[in-house]
Amino acid sequence: MKRNIVKIDEEKCNGCGLCVSACHEGALQLIDGKARLISESYCDGLGDCLPECPTGAILIEERETVAYDEEAVKQNMNKSKPQQPETTLPCGCPGTKAKLLTTKPPEVAPVLDGENLQSQLRQWPCQLKLVPINAPYLDNAHLLIAADCTAFAYPNIHQKFMRNKITLIGCPKLDDIDYSVKLTEILKQHEIKSVTILKMEVPCCGGILQAAKKALSNSGKMIPWNFVTISTDGRVLED
Repeated sequence: MKRNIVKIDEEKCNGCGLCVSACHEGALQLIDGKARLISESYCDGLGDCLPECPTGAILIEERETVAYDEEAVKQNMNKSKPQQPETTLPCGCPGTKAKLLTTKPPEVAPVLDGENLQSQLRQWPCQLKLVPINAPYLDNAHLLIAADCTAFAYPNIHQKFMRNKITLIGCPKLDDIDYSVKLTEILKQHEIKSVTILKMEVPCCGGILQAAKKALSNSGKMIPWNFVTISTDGRVLED
């Protein structure tokens, strides 16, 4: 039969997950960082997801497909409810629940060798692919955009770089995503006070710097920024 149904342009999709939240039938899921239609029989073609997409990756087209199966949708939604609490991101994993973290007082912080250890991570999640574009903790934030290897190479990353910042991490070599698209939307939609880019000295790590610079340019805003390079043996090379 011929009817209206969702079509997703994966090149434009930035993996924000807003369309997944908007779909009341559970027809969309984030898979490998991209929104995908998991079953055409789940899609009613009404397009509640359409206005939520910040990159224009979704359109409604009329084509030959299977009929909308309301009963299958009900079973799918009932089955997914225990795995997808309302407070989690659309991928359904409880570990992706978006939340602001608070620093523990010194008396309850972990102690090692007689010293209190304080994590300076202020929000969850911190993976750039998982952070929602509209997360409230991005408002008026100082951003740290860090290549994930920097946390292992530089021993004092929490105190020197993450302190009082919202930390977004990723690997430009391993993550199949154009960071600049999502970062552009974050910069456009929020009042960002400053941006620090933390990268490794290896050539492939330059991708995260280029993505951040492109996003800063595309945002149309004058946002103070700087970048720091960390050597593979844990030294600050540029500051």
